[in-house]
Amino acid sequence: MAIVGGGISGVAAAFFLRDSGAAVTVLEGSPQVGGKLAVSEIAGVAVDEGAEALLARRPEGTDLIAAVGLDGQLTWPGTTVAAIWTRGRLRPLPRRQFLGVPADLDELESTSVLSADGMARARDDLRLPATERDADVAVASQVGARFGQELVDRLVDPLLGGVYAGRSEELSFEATMGGLAQASRQNRSLAMAAASLLPPSQAPASAAAPAPVFTTLSEGLGTLPPAVAAASGATVRTGAMTRELTRTGSGWRLTIGSAHSPEYLNADAVILAVPATPAARLLNRVPGAAAAAAALAEFSYASMAIVTLAYPRDAFGQPPQRSGYLVPAVDGRSVKAVTFSTVKWPHLRERGEMEIVRCSVGRVGEEALLQRDDTELAGLAAADLTAATGVRGAPAAVRVSRWGGGLPQYAVGHLDRVARVRTGVAALPGVAVCGAAYDGVGVPACIATARQAAGQVLDYLGSRAAAAAAAR
Repeated sequence: MAIVGGGISGVAAAFFLRDSGAAVTVLEGSPQVGGKLAVSEIAGVAVDEGAEALLARRPEGTDLIAAVGLDGQLTWPGTTVAAIWTRGRLRPLPRRQFLGVPADLDELESTSVLSADGMARARDDLRLPATERDADVAVASQVGARFGQELVDRLVDPLLGGVYAGRSEELSFEATMGGLAQASRQNRSLAMAAASLLPPSQAPASAAAPAPVFTTLSEGLGTLPPAVAAASGATVRTGAMTRELTRTGSGWRLTIGSAHSPEYLNADAVILAVPATPAARLLNRVPGAAAAAAALAEFSYASMAIVTLAYPRDAFGQPPQRSGYLVPAVDGRSVKAVTFSTVKWPHLRERGEMEIVRCSVGRVGEEALLQRDDTELAGLAAADLTAATGVRGAPAAVRVSRWGGGLPQYAVGHLDRVARVRTGVAALPGVAVCGAAYDGVGVPACIATARQAAGQVLDYLGSRAAAAAAAR
């Protein structure tokens, strides 16, 4: 059995196949497994280069962490209180909101994120008749119809941009805000729909404190994929780019390596744990795979970079008190989000004498910004940070991590595209897909797709074995 792609989805799929009795080979084109989960040192402290947290309320991530013996490293944020840097200053990010959709308009007004006119328009949501929709629509269309464009620009867009590096006028309401989309069918007001998804604002005094939303590993989330790969028992090959997938009489043949010196691997089943674009290329010449390949080719991706800066503690005067801040695209800044890593994660603060700050750069349509070299990109990030916080002097250490084409865009019609991909792939015996392109970009969602893919190929192999036994 072969798995193409050694990111968290690929190695998780291998882990879920560990007790199947099948020989599993993971083929990863880059020099190491992990994909967008990677960790390296800056200022002597190991800090994640890509994703740095996972949703604790979805069990897939924490269950896998426990299964590979890393649950003793689980650690929790020191604070999740964040801000929006907009209209010239840092303003509190409303706590009672769902991806920027406010559940409490009075709280929203107290933050001053919106102007007086923008706030007045947002309150129209409570009075307007229900906004009907017969099909999927863009987030900006649905939310803007309820609250107005200013709320979309200054609250929803930066929150979605932090997750997808996308634009709310292109992203699917049903795919990116599925819970809210469903709740909106039972509530005329979108604010009321958002409130129905959140804990009560006035919890009883006897109620337990809500569980943390996010968690990470003390040695970095980037340590998870190698641990999962090792625990899977699979053969893991790095630097092994899969160039072609071909049907054989008994299964599949994968062509690996350069055209001048190709290598071939035969497999009775294949899981494609790569982004949609390379998955489309692999399926494009496979008879019967045209529909799946065409649907995969419709997916688009955004690029981004993480600029990590280390400053002496006294450079900030008063240490930052928030976990970070978001920046609306409408404000015209280079940086879209900032995380004060040594504030958000207290275990990092204990390991060094520096304040470590992660600056996220790059949204859809900002390719020219990302073409700047590392030095210039780091300079832009440091300048934005100074303007927002008043930090003094240049950073003592800099690290730039680039993720070209790293984030799938859940554009309008996303759920239909995913359904067409899965229907098309189901027609290919022993083939399954998994990864961030389908049901969510977070680590737990990727792991869930890996489990589903592993189950699909095991069901296929079981049915094939049963048919062979019956024929004897």
